[in-house]
Amino acid sequence: MAASADTAKAKTSPKSIKFLFGGLAGMGATVFVQPLDLVKNRMQLSGQGSKAREYKTSLHAVASILRNEGVQGIYTGLSAGLLRQATYTTTRLGIYTVLFEKMTKADGTPPNFFMKALIGMTAGATGAFVGTPAEVALIRMTADGRLPPEQRRGYTNVFNALIRITREEGITTLWRGCIPTMARAVVVNAAQLASYSQSKQALMDTGYFSDNIFLHFCASMISGLVTTAASMPVDIAKTRIQNMRMIDGKPEYKNGLDVLMKVVRNEGFFSLWKGFTPYYARLGPHTVLTFIFLEQMNRFYRIYFLDS
Repeated sequence: MAASADTAKAKTSPKSIKFLFGGLAGMGATVFVQPLDLVKNRMQLSGQGSKAREYKTSLHAVASILRNEGVQGIYTGLSAGLLRQATYTTTRLGIYTVLFEKMTKADGTPPNFFMKALIGMTAGATGAFVGTPAEVALIRMTADGRLPPEQRRGYTNVFNALIRITREEGITTLWRGCIPTMARAVVVNAAQLASYSQSKQALMDTGYFSDNIFLHFCASMISGLVTTAASMPVDIAKTRIQNMRMIDGKPEYKNGLDVLMKVVRNEGFFSLWKGFTPYYARLGPHTVLTFIFLEQMNRFYRIYFLDS
């Protein structure tokens, strides 16, 4: 009996495979949602520096990009988006798994809710730090098409971007905006955990829902709404800092707080939530697609490597 239990326990994929599949699942989802990321970044940069807004709405942004840059323009920065997932998602998953196992008691009792939240925020912040270079490249590549030809950076792919940034601006520029990037990861993880469990409980208390996939979907959509609203001001600070240029030898912004103050002063308070629609529209599908890809890869691995 004990031997069969040990055999069953042994038939699980190793940690390295779990991390690999986590990163690949995130990359697969990015292929589908990259256009939404592009629109979100363009919206956040629209109207920067007291200029007139280039895009009135998300649909106007999509139409303008398609008209001026073609269908391929919608996928500008895809290589950077894929590298971001490969670095951020894999690191976050790895750190979370290691910390979760360390905090699990000897009798198998998992960490409580608050400890899970702390682990999630720590893993998210660490992953965000590792993924910042790819994030900087992504912001710059997706922003390029809105500039006049003579002002464009013209990165051909993410590796060309990373090499040129290092050579032209110094290696530390790759981690420009890492503080708001890490702060966003902490806010996202905290907001998602808290709002999802609360939404799920509130919906079940109405008596109209049972614990099934429809409940999970509705709770996820509410959680996504809360997470988007909470994290967007930090996200716009990150986007502006990572895309900024030096003006007369000085950076456009001193820090994230300076970005927020200038946006409110020059563009209005609600400009902190520019790009809300594509950000929210991206959050749900990316999560769902990531889990679909992850489940399929795990299923494939079990069939061909564990059960064979």
